[in-house]
Amino acid sequence: MKSDFTLAFNEILEARTLPKEKVLDALRQALVSAYRRDANVLDSQQVDAEINETGQPVVLVEKEVVDAVYSHYTEVSLEEARESNPQAQIGDMAMVPVRRLSSAFGRIAAQTAKQVILQHIREAERETLYSEFIEREGDLTVGTVQSAGSGTITLTLDSGRAEAIMPVQHRTPHERYRAHDKIRVYIAEVRRNNRGPQIIVSRNHKNMLRRLLEYEVPEIFNGQIEIRSIAREAGYRSKVAVAALQEGIDAVGACVGMRGMRIQNIVKELNNEKIDIIEWDADPERFIARALSPARVSKVFLEEEIDNVRTATVIVPEDQLSLAIGKEGQNARLAAKLTGWRIDIKSVVEAAQNAMSKIDEPPLASIQETHDELLAETFRILDKKSNNRVVTPEEYSTIKKFVELAESLLYYEREEGRQGRRDMIEAVRPLVPDAAFDMPLEELELASDIMHVIGRLTNIGELWVRFMADEDGLEKLLHDGGANTDSMDAIRDALDDLVIPEVVEEDEDSDSDPVIEETEPAEASIAPDIVETPEVVTESVPDVETTPEVIEEPPAPIEEPEAVATVADVISESDEASIEVKRKPRTRNDDDVQYEQYMDNISDDEFEDYIFDDDDSDDVKESKSTKKRGKNKKRTLVYDEDLGEVVAKRRRKRGRGGDYDEYDEYF
Repeated sequence: MKSDFTLAFNEILEARTLPKEKVLDALRQALVSAYRRDANVLDSQQVDAEINETGQPVVLVEKEVVDAVYSHYTEVSLEEARESNPQAQIGDMAMVPVRRLSSAFGRIAAQTAKQVILQHIREAERETLYSEFIEREGDLTVGTVQSAGSGTITLTLDSGRAEAIMPVQHRTPHERYRAHDKIRVYIAEVRRNNRGPQIIVSRNHKNMLRRLLEYEVPEIFNGQIEIRSIAREAGYRSKVAVAALQEGIDAVGACVGMRGMRIQNIVKELNNEKIDIIEWDADPERFIARALSPARVSKVFLEEEIDNVRTATVIVPEDQLSLAIGKEGQNARLAAKLTGWRIDIKSVVEAAQNAMSKIDEPPLASIQETHDELLAETFRILDKKSNNRVVTPEEYSTIKKFVELAESLLYYEREEGRQGRRDMIEAVRPLVPDAAFDMPLEELELASDIMHVIGRLTNIGELWVRFMADEDGLEKLLHDGGANTDSMDAIRDALDDLVIPEVVEEDEDSDSDPVIEETEPAEASIAPDIVETPEVVTESVPDVETTPEVIEEPPAPIEEPEAVATVADVISESDEASIEVKRKPRTRNDDDVQYEQYMDNISDDEFEDYIFDDDDSDDVKESKSTKKRGKNKKRTLVYDEDLGEVVAKRRRKRGRGGDYDEYDEYF
């Protein structure tokens, strides 16, 4: 016979649908709390509880094993301790069951147990519901409308076990809900909350259509047919692109079903929403043409911009133009979402008229020489069309042939322009510091609308390159993205304020002086006000050689401050976007000739006399010479015409870019 406790325990498990371990744990904690409250047990004393096989609660308390018991709350005799633990010894701490409970323990235990058990049961229910529905996120379920109004709708799921909400943005237009209506919903999101899981359901999510197709079409559920993309405007129309993964299966036919039974069940569930099933194709031209169904497409021209903006120009017959666009542009809009291409739809006559208006301009002007007969015939047919005369299908074919020729010429011209932009970007890329390509765009601290548009450029280096080489294209990108009209100025200011550290790597283990190669920096004519850096050849001072170039000493690896490069040294505020990269020729002047002649005849002692004062001792000279070789003081030997001798000068920096200009000191 089962005890009353066992029956009550099983009833709780069945009513609450909770795991047995969680309910037992709640009971044990309730007994422990009740005993601590009744016996006033210290927190340092360990207390535990168990439920035996008969359903009777047993409280275990940690006590010290002693010879004589003075307090039964903290001490226990050796004989009593060995009943629970046969190996217990005097002085040990043993867990022994409590045999004598106070008369008030039952009432206190009942009150405490009730509170603790209810609290744990509620927490266990919340956790169980959350774990259950988080696994069902993205699935369909049936809910009963509990309260309906103009705002959020409340539903009960699983016969009242859980409560869900359907916000306004997840409702389907024109659908009306009443209390106690049973509707199928899509579990869009499950959030953890103190009051239990917050379940958000939806009726207009595009994945709801995906789940309905999986339930109605076994081939999709089994993986024989794959849903490639879905474009949906809930309550009005949807387009679904499907592809067969197994040979011999008609993907569109399987989704439609015999006599349209399968698709009709889905349409009925979605309140008569129109659904177009389209076969996916790897060729974008054919896929776009199918996506615009039920309209017939004559020709598709594809163009891909630098910023991954893909545009498809679609030519359709005159009588198919309104059908291709759809009501309020819905058909074209859904086709663009389905394919991922921006679609521009033109009728054959409209495209021919636009081409005729530019026939005297390149590149269409070449048609007059190569296809003069086609041009004359097209002009005649368009004139006939403008006079509202009947145009035969053969004449429409002639117009179509002319349009394809004209659009092809325009396409190649635009492609050449895009290629020129790409070449210009690649030419400018070496001018941007490598460190800029590792810096995220967030360091510029631009407005959110600008960051949303330029986010595809991924880093500051790419933005810098685009700003220098393709300012017009960047401005158009910002305008098309809906950014503020002052976005270009904001980007210019942010780049001007940006400071990029230059990392100089040197070999510290090398005892010899670093070898500095002769370089000729490229002159970048980015804009009229770009600062041109003079050509400088660096060389170690002690090893003086005859050269017409400027001589300077190698940089010290530690003493010199870290050099920085700023965007303001490279970016001009001019509107010019052209980039020229060339080498500036080096010319020899009279000073160079005199300097060469003098240096050919100078001795080592005379050279040191020009660098050091006469009053300096040999030790000081040696110390200064060593110091001079160790540091880069930017001193240069220059022939002074007034003095008639060679002097050493130090050049001062002109700006933050690190360029050196006039000489300011004599030594």
